[in-house]
Amino acid sequence: MLLTLAARSLRTLVSSNGEGSLSLLDLPNFALKELQLRGMNVPSSMLAGWTLEDLDNLRDRGDKAGCPCLVLIEDSPMCLAAADPAEIVSAGDRIRRLAVAANRLGCNALAIRCTAPDTDEAFDEAASVLKRLMPSVERLELNLLIAPNEGLTERTERLTDLLKRIGGFRIGSLPDFGHAAASGDLVDALRKLAPYAGAVHATVEGFDSKGRHEKFDLAEAVAAIKSVGFLNTLAIDYVGEGDAVANIEQARTVLEKAIEADPG
Repeated sequence: MLLTLAARSLRTLVSSNGEGSLSLLDLPNFALKELQLRGMNVPSSMLAGWTLEDLDNLRDRGDKAGCPCLVLIEDSPMCLAAADPAEIVSAGDRIRRLAVAANRLGCNALAIRCTAPDTDEAFDEAASVLKRLMPSVERLELNLLIAPNEGLTERTERLTDLLKRIGGFRIGSLPDFGHAAASGDLVDALRKLAPYAGAVHATVEGFDSKGRHEKFDLAEAVAAIKSVGFLNTLAIDYVGEGDAVANIEQARTVLEKAIEADPG
């Protein structure tokens, strides 16, 4: 299991998004040398206004640093069901454009969230829309990952049912520890979603004075995904308000130990 970085963790340090002096183009080198993380999941909002040549440049920087872009994540949920038809068409166009961007970045996956009510009608419509979009994603040799979101895909069982309905080898999930913990049963939620996961986000909220992660046990979450054979990338996703670098480093130590731990 490879530890990587959810780039939004360092948003405040990147000059184009926060008050920091770090360029997004320098982030791959920073992630590898300063944080010992070997890949990045990048949110689309951090690439706003970028040209295809800019994307190529980030891809080259990542490859040269040994910290490539792995997943492009759309920040805003997509209207894929129970909405004005024009909104669904717009969402489809957006996904196709994002797929091109993900391809230029050298990513292996594009991740989205779906906004729709949890009804059978919305389920059928979202599945149909995504099924029609899959050829555009597959032609670019990408996987499409669906992250949990309130509504239709909030419940683990509903999300896995949607993935099964869409079908194919290039559709999957992007679970995160935070959502799993909020479900009320962190271990069960991760065990159900991890077999479909192209990547997992290790949500990090901060540590108490004794070095324990707040709200849930990071090691328990890692053990859950390991128990179902998850071997893909695990991205540290810091969502707290403290020192991002210090918290990421502390999380990396905890996660590395959990990954190496004997399950027996």
